[in-house]
Amino acid sequence: MNIDLAVLCDAATLDSSGKLHILGVFDQIQAAVFPARHDRIALVLRVATGPEDTGEHQADIRLVDPDGTQMLRLDGRLGVTGSRPGASSHLPQILNLDGIIFPRPGVYRFEVRVDETLLSTLNLTLRQMGGATPKAGGEPVFFAPGGPVQA
Repeated sequence: MNIDLAVLCDAATLDSSGKLHILGVFDQIQAAVFPARHDRIALVLRVATGPEDTGEHQADIRLVDPDGTQMLRLDGRLGVTGSRPGASSHLPQILNLDGIIFPRPGVYRFEVRVDETLLSTLNLTLRQMGGATPKAGGEPVFFAPGGPVQA
């Protein structure tokens, strides 16, 4: 079992055909004042499973502050039905987290565990507005037919 997709976003839905729709992916939030309240964070996960994962599993998601202190913990169960040998399944999960209060700027992280094994970590950086925002990796590159082009 592993997590092959993990993002923080503004909203996500799953349609009747099983297609996952994700809107507004982010890894940074700017706030004018701290403590800062964020109205909604949608945590989207897709768990890849195989026949060996059949059964019920304990899952938990923890939000940890910049000092490593746990701020939030969500516990749940993940039921995996059997699949044929060599086949894998993908279980999409959408968790809407409303009204989280971040006490100060810094790097927070969401830790996703199944059966006490850490499967994924997502960092979320909280910044004070007005501060310099460093560019991540330079100029954006857009991929197009014939090769990438500079923005």
